[in-house]
Amino acid sequence: MPNSAAKLAEAMATAWNAGEAERVILLASNAPGIGAADEGVLALLGMAQQHTGRHAEAVDSFERLCRLRPDVSAWWNNLGVACRDAGDLATAERALARARELAPRDADVLYNLGVLYIVQQRWPLARERLLDAVQLAPQFVEARLEAAHACHVCGDIESERVMLEGADGWPPQPAVQALVLASILSVLGRLETALNVLARARVPEGPAARTLRLRIAAQRVALYERNNLLERAQRELQQVPLDVLDGLPADAVDARADGWRAHAVVAMREGRHADAAALYQRVLGVVGDDEGRATAAFGLAAALDRQRRHDEAWQALGIAHAAQLGVVRQAAPELLKPDSQPLPMVTHVVGAAEFATWKPLAAPPKERSPVFVIGFPRSGTTLLEQMLDAHPDFRSMDERGFIYSLIDRMRHVGQRYPADLAGLSQADADQLRATYLRMVANVLPDLGGHRLVDKNPLNMLCLPLILRLFPEARIILCLRHPCDVLLSCHMQSFRSPAFRAMCSSLPRLARGYAEAFEQCCRHVEVFEPSVLQWRYESVVDDFDGAVMRLGRFLEVEDASPFAGFAARARDKRFIATPSYAQVTRPVSSAAVGRWEAYRGHFEPVLPVLRPWLERFGYTV
Repeated sequence: MPNSAAKLAEAMATAWNAGEAERVILLASNAPGIGAADEGVLALLGMAQQHTGRHAEAVDSFERLCRLRPDVSAWWNNLGVACRDAGDLATAERALARARELAPRDADVLYNLGVLYIVQQRWPLARERLLDAVQLAPQFVEARLEAAHACHVCGDIESERVMLEGADGWPPQPAVQALVLASILSVLGRLETALNVLARARVPEGPAARTLRLRIAAQRVALYERNNLLERAQRELQQVPLDVLDGLPADAVDARADGWRAHAVVAMREGRHADAAALYQRVLGVVGDDEGRATAAFGLAAALDRQRRHDEAWQALGIAHAAQLGVVRQAAPELLKPDSQPLPMVTHVVGAAEFATWKPLAAPPKERSPVFVIGFPRSGTTLLEQMLDAHPDFRSMDERGFIYSLIDRMRHVGQRYPADLAGLSQADADQLRATYLRMVANVLPDLGGHRLVDKNPLNMLCLPLILRLFPEARIILCLRHPCDVLLSCHMQSFRSPAFRAMCSSLPRLARGYAEAFEQCCRHVEVFEPSVLQWRYESVVDDFDGAVMRLGRFLEVEDASPFAGFAARARDKRFIATPSYAQVTRPVSSAAVGRWEAYRGHFEPVLPVLRPWLERFGYTV
């Protein structure tokens, strides 16, 4: 019997190495009982069964292996994967947990646990395990891809960027994974890499090939549109005909939804809002996952709003936020607690007494300090950034969380923020500035002598650190009618789970707005920095006058290049905010007073907003 089992295992191994998984199974079935207790036979049989989609049979084989050799982590790992593929997620988790106990530093086990958690939509756990796997095996491409996906959902943008470093050199990915990877790369502004990933995607043979090619073409449409390459998007859309989508089999849900979304985004850019609304309605009728429903419902709301169908638009927003909260519930459930604080930085305040204890430190003059563009999101910060970037003396780096990263670094070395800003030594401050400038250099290697523009709206909550490191910096605080700001936030799909939670209701959003400005304005009073209030409505009413005011504030001899922002934005292509399309066009009054059409929904939150309406000179 041992000799027979050994010969059987040898024959199966030869077939497996030749890529003949079916022959492996046939050999085992033709010799029933011979290898029933042989480790090599069971392992090869289980792998062949799994490779050919016989998941339940693979589970049986690996269960037998685990009973035979309970001390081998590999068999528990294989059992976990087989159970996951068979849909038995509870048993899969138990098997993978046992594999991890036996081999806690096995990157493959951690990867499979992370993938299981993604299937279960337990995103924070998925992120942790996958990052652990990459730490153990930095060149583990599949782990890096899935870790980036989990970081993307959890709003961990910096880790997401790190996971995708070197993606240009990754081997071709299976088509489904390529679609995910291209989508994430697009959000990070890496258009060429994303297109290359799609071009090299491994499309399987058989019936699935057609639908996957349609999905890849639809993804290209979305990439081109997101990068303001509308003509290329329109040409690519010809590869995704509506009649072909309609003729797909009933189970080709993803292909139809991707195709309809591609047509919808182009229709919106072309001003065909009714067509876009009808397409988004079709997407909502077929997609079942929360992220897909949220994306479609936000698109539908925008299309209905453009048609002045405001009641229907508000209903669509309700669908969108309900779906997004489903994602938040999986990614960051603590944010849904009634007492949660989506903007925790608002609690970090430096009063006048504390500021008086700050010892003077040497710092760069205003000419070598960044220009910080701040304000509540959707207040016109992107428009201003593009105006500044259009001037040859300035360089912007799109929206980055570098100031927040510095605060994290302080905490990592045991420094309290903001309390320990008072005791920073000159060496501490110099090191923090150097770290900041290194991060900037990774994004803008050609900054040279240009003045840096750091546009991040919620840097408004980080003024203590900004002014400790750059006390001479020029700060531009963007303002817009608070009700228009809230409406625009409520109508946007943000990436951050915290911002998704806050923007899900007007009462919560109004409270966040008030708390943010209370902290920011208090710091402006304490630190007395050089601040320009940049009112969106004034820019719309008198653009030339706004350009002159901006030039005077920044002490620029010739302010006229600021007016060329639209052309500059078109040249840049990728702009990492929801305003990427608007800023490629001249300033318009269309966004002023939009909230009036939804006044009834704002009445309950006006008491919260009234102090800020009065302070900033707005009326209701």
